[in-house]
Order: sequence, then C-alpha cells, then structure tokens
Amino acid sequence: MTDLREFTFAETDLDAVAGAEGRVAVFIDSAGKLGRGARRLNRLTKGAVARAVADEGWAKKPAGSVVSLSYPSGMEAEAVDIVKLERRPDVADARKAGAAIAKTAGSRPVTVLGESQIGLEQAVLGLALRGYTFTDHKSDKGTALAPAHVFCSKPTEIEAAVAPMLAVAGGVFFTRDLVSEPANVLTTTEFAARLEGLRELGVEVEVIDEDRMEELGMGALLCVGQGSVSPSKLVIMRWKGGEGAPLALVGKGVVFDTGGISLKPAGGMEDMTMDMGGAGVVSGVMKALALRKAKANVTGLVGLVENMPSGNAVRPGDVVTSMKGDTIEVINTDAEGRLVLSDVLWYAQEFETPAAMVDLATLTGACIVALGHENAAVYSNDERFAAGFLKAAETEGEGAWRMPLGKAYDDMLKSPIADMKNVGGRPGGSITAAQFLKRFVKDEMPWIHLDIAGVASLKSESTFAPKGATGWGVMALDRLVREGFESKEG
Repeated sequence: MTDLREFTFAETDLDAVAGAEGRVAVFIDSAGKLGRGARRLNRLTKGAVARAVADEGWAKKPAGSVVSLSYPSGMEAEAVDIVKLERRPDVADARKAGAAIAKTAGSRPVTVLGESQIGLEQAVLGLALRGYTFTDHKSDKGTALAPAHVFCSKPTEIEAAVAPMLAVAGGVFFTRDLVSEPANVLTTTEFAARLEGLRELGVEVEVIDEDRMEELGMGALLCVGQGSVSPSKLVIMRWKGGEGAPLALVGKGVVFDTGGISLKPAGGMEDMTMDMGGAGVVSGVMKALALRKAKANVTGLVGLVENMPSGNAVRPGDVVTSMKGDTIEVINTDAEGRLVLSDVLWYAQEFETPAAMVDLATLTGACIVALGHENAAVYSNDERFAAGFLKAAETEGEGAWRMPLGKAYDDMLKSPIADMKNVGGRPGGSITAAQFLKRFVKDEMPWIHLDIAGVASLKSESTFAPKGATGWGVMALDRLVREGFESKEG
C-alpha cells in the first residue's frame, strides 16, 4: 500500500528556515512581490531570490513554474524552489503549484513557506497527489517520502481544511495501487480481500461467491469468468453515514482481460491489468468517504472476474441469461465488461434500492478513439443528475464529456436469436455499449455510465500523477456525493 506523505502545519518560523533539510519552497506572484518569508530567504541567499523573479521572463511563466536555487549559501537546504503562484489563484493553479513542489522534491523533505497564501490548502492537496510512486514489486523500493512541513499564518485552520482533502487523496492512492497491481497478484480473491480490509474504517463489506450468484441467475457476469481458475465474485461495500436511500456506485472489475476466445492481439495485452479500473475507482471512493466520515449513504458494488480462454470459456455465438431475465447473444467475448455490469446493475436495483446509480468501466477502445485521454465519456438518462456530475468533475479538474444515447444506437443491438447481442458493430462502439447497459437500468432510476478507458491509466505522466494509474474519478465522485447526497446538518 502506498502511503501519503506526512504533513505538519505550524506558524511561520523564519529562524527555522535556515536549518531546514531537503528543499524549501516559497510562492511568489507574477509581479515578483516578495512576502515576509521570501524576503528572509532573499537575505539568506544574498539577494538571489529577488534576482530570480526580477527577470522579465518570470511574469510570463505559467502557474506552477519553478525556479530552483541550488545549494544556497547560509542555508542547510539543498535548494530553494521559487514557485510561481498568484496571490489569489484559482483552484487548478494552486494544485498545480503544489504538484510542482512534489515533483521537484521527490522523496526528500520539503518545507513550504505558505504564510497567508490564498488557496494554500489546495496547494497541499496537489503536493499530496503528486507524491505517488508504485514500487511494491521493485527490489529497490526507494526511499519513503519524507515529511512536508507547512509554515503558514493560520496552521490550525489550514490543517482542518486539508484533512478531508487528504482523505480523498488517500482514496486516490488506493485506486492507483489497485490499478497498478499485476494480475498474478491482484486476483479476484486478493481484490476481494483488500476490500474486506475497509471494514477497519467502518465500511460494511459483503462478498458474494459463484454459488450464490448462480442462484440469483447472474448468467451474464458468470459467463465472463467461467474460463478462468480464479472464482468470480461480487463485492458490496456499504458506507452508512447518512439517511435515506444510498447512491450506488458500480464498477467493472476484470482483473485481467485476454479477450477470451475472441483473443486480443499480443501487443499491449499486458496493459489489461488495468481493466478493473472501474472497480478500482469505486473502491477508492468508498475508502475516501470512510476516511473523511462522509454524512452520506453510499453503496459500492464491484463485479470481479478474469476473462480467460480455456476449454470452459464462453464462446462467440453462445446465449446467456442475465439476472434480469433477458437473454444475450455473445458475439464477441472481448465485450465482456458490459456483461459483468449488466448483472451488477440489476442486483443493485433489486437488493440495494438506490436513489441513483453511477457505473464506471474501462469499457471500450472506441471511447479512446472519440475522446483520447483527456476526457471520460459520460452517458445518462437524467439531465439533472448528469449536470451535477459534470459540474463536480469540472470543479475537481477531471475531464468528462457528455455523449449521446438514442434509439438508432439501441437498434444496433438486435439479435435474431436472443433478446439482444452484446455488441453493435464498430460504428459508435462506446455509445452502443452504453445503450446495452441502459437496458438494465429501470426507467425511474437516475443513472450515469462513465467509460473511463482513456483516463484510468496513462502512458505518460500527468500534472498530478506519474506514468500509469491516475485514480481519475475518485475526486469527482466524492464531490458529487458532497454536493448531492451528503447531509448538510451538523
């Protein structure tokens, strides 16, 4: 498990700055105006801070740019990092500035002269999010992250504001860890065991095995995993922090996807360890809600399977029966995620009676073709619910784009021998996948489907994460809960 960097908050002690180890970071705006802490650093560095920001290029640098003064005389620190940030920044810029500090500091100790900087709590969140590396399977695991010391004018207030943010960051790290794990480690059984560990935080966790799912008629989910020696599982996580019907979060948890009998090409198949990304996000949200003691009722449900080819694997042309009772002609066994989700969505409505549902899945390559790696695809049957999520995603800086649904797309799923087929052809592949799922959502149920194939894991680093798992969606869904499902009392 990857731990967050430890943070301490204290009133500004300029005498301690000279003896600080590691790196010292200070915020300076585009005008180059030095605050009290920056002036002290300037004296310690014999005017080097002022000279660094007096250059006309400083004002043109984007927020979060860093100018480093290495081995400053008069200080123990190995460097002073001057971070560009306006006095009254927006949330995105404040987080970028914090992420820049984290990237520059690496695992070394860092002292942040926050003083009375507006948005300091957001900068701390950015620093926390960017301080992530997954080294569980390296012989040299590197050095653990050293603490970050934040000096500011109101440490008690800043620490209180940061606490729930760090809880959400803890959920993001949990998601990243799950998505980063190789499939021989994160089997369906191990995944379920890690989720059972959330009981320590007050989450109710129930694990349903294959025998019970067979009794329930979950033939769509079970057919996906029948070719694997890893048993399929349905894990239900309940955070009961509020009143009323819960929000249901449903995640696709395909711990590895070979494509089944419709075998994927060898090139890039190793990336399919992240095909449980939807379940990973649901798990991260549940941990975040528990860590910050959210005053809301939220139920997370994840279908855990492995899609493997074998003598017992489901075949193209097979017809399976879903928990709903609808029959499905399996045209392509590599369109397996929607089969898993269909049964979990139906189970959620039948047994958890939610107020609304959101499902997440690394579902289609077509989503990446349409939106690249900048946005998740958003589908919904409820305008208000969709607008609430899109606002939450925008607030948290997580890209999301609304996509269409319609009868013409739904008609592409017609089968001559069953109630539907599991694919609708190449055109509009992400949309027809969403249309398939919509068939398992009751008419009165507000529902959002998030296709996160392009955003769950990246080939290059992003502002807040190194190359690999991003944890996309944890912050947006936590915000959705805050704004739409959490009690405002107390």
